[in-house]
Order: sequence, then structure tokens, then C-alpha cells
Amino acid sequence: MRDERLKILGDNIRAERMRKRLSQEKLAELIGVHKDSVKNIENAYQTPSAFIVFDIANSLNIPIEDLFKNVPRSNK
Repeated sequence: MRDERLKILGDNIRAERMRKRLSQEKLAELIGVHKDSVKNIENAYQTPSAFIVFDIANSLNIPIEDLFKNVPRSNK
């Protein structure tokens, strides 16, 4: 479940980043992280902090909820 949710979040980030025609390197620069962090988040290898997700949404100029579309709720 966790891996599935991270994958969907990463896919949503990638789709929004590409829609805005930003490279991973440019998004990383905008949010103040290394470009490998953006790559790892998009590929579900790294769990981003809430603040990083917030910064990504702000940098993409979209509501944070858009990054969580289709992410299933936890059953816990």
C-alpha cells in the first residue's frame, strides 16, 4: 500500500512538472533540493516530507491536493 501511494504521488508530481515544462533539475532548484531528490521522489524511492510536497505544489503553482489525486487512503 505504501509503495503504491508513493508511486502515485511521484507520478502526479512528474505529470504536473512536465505539464509546466520544468526539468527535474529546475524543480529541484526551485524547492532547494538536489536534482536526485526530485528523481527519487518521482520514482517512489524517497518519501518526501510534507514541507517538500508543499514546496513542490507552490513551485508548480497548483493546489497541494492535485499532487494527491488518486492516492488511496490508508486503512489504519
